[in-house]
Amino acid sequence: MSLPVHLVPSLGGVAPGELVAVDGDEAHHAVAVRRLRVGEQVVLTDGAGVAVTGEVAGTGKRSMSVRVLDVATAEAPAPAVTVVQAIPKGERGELAVEVLTEIGCARIVPWAASRSVAVWKGERAEKSLAKWRATAREAAKQARRAWFPEVAPMATTTQVADLVSSAALAVVLHEEATSALAAVTVPGDGDVVVVVGPEGGLTREEVAAFEEAGAVTVRLGAEVLRTSTAGVAAVSALLARTRRWA
Repeated sequence: MSLPVHLVPSLGGVAPGELVAVDGDEAHHAVAVRRLRVGEQVVLTDGAGVAVTGEVAGTGKRSMSVRVLDVATAEAPAPAVTVVQAIPKGERGELAVEVLTEIGCARIVPWAASRSVAVWKGERAEKSLAKWRATAREAAKQARRAWFPEVAPMATTTQVADLVSSAALAVVLHEEATSALAAVTVPGDGDVVVVVGPEGGLTREEVAAFEEAGAVTVRLGAEVLRTSTAGVAAVSALLARTRRWA
């Protein structure tokens, strides 16, 4: 059975035998929900490549101390995959974030596309972004990731075009494209950007802006996927051709 995983702010310089403090919601979840007790083992990670296996040394209502038994470090996966996800309606946004995190994306960027049904403004934008970030955090723990994904603030089309221009490879998923995703050459390093459009589809202006910035417009196949699942299908197809999934 896998050990429970909890997130801490930093594990830099931690060595076996030392104590690591876990506070706040993470400690509450460990002690009150998972009912971890002194002597049980747990995994702590900082989400930035360091994970430790340790033994619970003490608990409180919202605190826990863990004595480090083993320290493991992992390099950031390469190529790094960024998914620009047009904001979908309802809970489909959290679904997309969950599966994209589980599959290993390095960054998820909510995008205010022209035809997005849902609109993030004001307090709603703050709450929605917080939900996406919480979903990514919990999914990363479930997937036992050493590197947690970044969920960036909502981007405009211009900002997405800037991301595209700096990528080693950028693809835009579009059901009207004539090129297949399978024909794209995937780089071994650098950033790969995948742009997923909204329920209402991409506008000609958006496609033109991304292509001008260097993106390749591609289709997955004959089927048209939902915006919440198209990203994970595309990233899977790309990662299957890298050393990450070799």
